[in-house]
Amino acid sequence: MVQPTGSLPCLMKAWKMHEHELYCWLLRQTGNQADTDDLIQETFLRAIRQQRKFCSIVNTRAWLFEVARHLVIDKSRRQRPYQPLHDGVCIQDNAPETVDSLAECLPRILDKMTEDDRTILTLCDLEGMKQADFADRSGLTLAATKSRLLRARERLHKKLSSDCQVRLDEYGRVCCFTPR
Repeated sequence: MVQPTGSLPCLMKAWKMHEHELYCWLLRQTGNQADTDDLIQETFLRAIRQQRKFCSIVNTRAWLFEVARHLVIDKSRRQRPYQPLHDGVCIQDNAPETVDSLAECLPRILDKMTEDDRTILTLCDLEGMKQADFADRSGLTLAATKSRLLRARERLHKKLSSDCQVRLDEYGRVCCFTPR
């Protein structure tokens, strides 16, 4: 239980100032009162857990809305609707072959890429090296490493699409391709 310390009046003042606006925003996000009530309560509880730290927050309104936004995102992730497959959708029996064939195509594509792209993709994506470790090893900042890796992935995607005719489904997964 929260002790009635000096942080409580600060919290109550901020809450009274922003509760109505926050409630209206949450109601627009969720579309129903029950979820809005749950999320507004959880936002308030998280503010209470901050105790004295809450008073040191410069923009309490922004903090409250940020917490509420994250709660809305978490709730939507937990409640993703289940979508059954339609009768017209058929599952390809050759999916394992496709992956095996793609595994044969990938080294060929990597060989065609620049040394920098090949190195960062191999170490970070294929061997699982952390981006921070790659940055230290290469003398780059973490931000530069992330940018290089993103650009290398984009170039790899283009080459896979053109040279192996890879197509991705709506979730970004390989659905089919034709090796050349």
